[in-house]
Amino acid sequence: MGRLSVDLCGVTLDNPVIPASGAFGYGYEFAELYDINCLGTFSFKGTTLLPRFGNPTPRIAETPAGMLNSVGLQNPGVEKVISEELPKLKKVFHKPVMANVSGFSAEEYAKTCELLDQEEQVGWLEVNVSCPNVHGGGMSFGTDPQAAASVVRAVKAVTKKPVILKLTPNVTDIAAVAVACEEAGADGLSLINTLLGMRLDLRTRKPILANVMGGLSGPAVFPVALRMVYQVSKAVSIPVVGMGGVSSASDVIEMMLAGATAVEIGAANLTDPFACKRIIDELPAEMDRLGIDRLSEIIGGGH
Repeated sequence: MGRLSVDLCGVTLDNPVIPASGAFGYGYEFAELYDINCLGTFSFKGTTLLPRFGNPTPRIAETPAGMLNSVGLQNPGVEKVISEELPKLKKVFHKPVMANVSGFSAEEYAKTCELLDQEEQVGWLEVNVSCPNVHGGGMSFGTDPQAAASVVRAVKAVTKKPVILKLTPNVTDIAAVAVACEEAGADGLSLINTLLGMRLDLRTRKPILANVMGGLSGPAVFPVALRMVYQVSKAVSIPVVGMGGVSSASDVIEMMLAGATAVEIGAANLTDPFACKRIIDELPAEMDRLGIDRLSEIIGGGH
């Protein structure tokens, strides 16, 4: 293993940098800009059992040090992802990919995961129980430890690949949800998803987003994300994937010191499509500056 290598649920990553779901499509769009095989892996666009058109527009609002989004899990459905998106991805990405899955019942999560679990390209199932932009699914599971645990049990019953639960920060005690997921059999956890927020248009005096509220991401959320990664990694013994406002090599190292085994990067890709490549390129020099020999040795070092 190299200086940057880490082990995520039994799968070796060349480095811990992972573009987050929703910020990297299905990968091949970014492959037109650079060789995406330099990534540790990436989490592809949130996928549901059936196709979803998503929320009405406007879906995006700017905010200081971040952005709000209310896309609403727009995707072609799992069958088209398997038949159309994954074959295109296979031509440009030659590593295991992380499949991000959303649903509106434990049974729906399980069925979608069961189908993706059979795909050779899929290395991990990132089960999103934290989307704040849909009604009756997503975050409604992630805010209740027992509901989150029920999703874990349903998915684990029909899959063999590592299951990583993506947690919402919109809770009072994120560690309690994390522990419930671990006890139900989760192989890993990823956090945080976006924080719930909104903006108003001062001229119309109405919400900017058609969905009224949306998910806040970007540098503004980094201290909150870091705190939650720290709390969760102390509460569980399974790997944690940290995310939320990460935009530099030093942010990656800080997340790993807080307890993250790997680090996802979301909003930064939307302002700089080369963000992940740049961070990977900058990591060795930042490690040298801080006297770090191997990244795997610093995981949880801030505890």
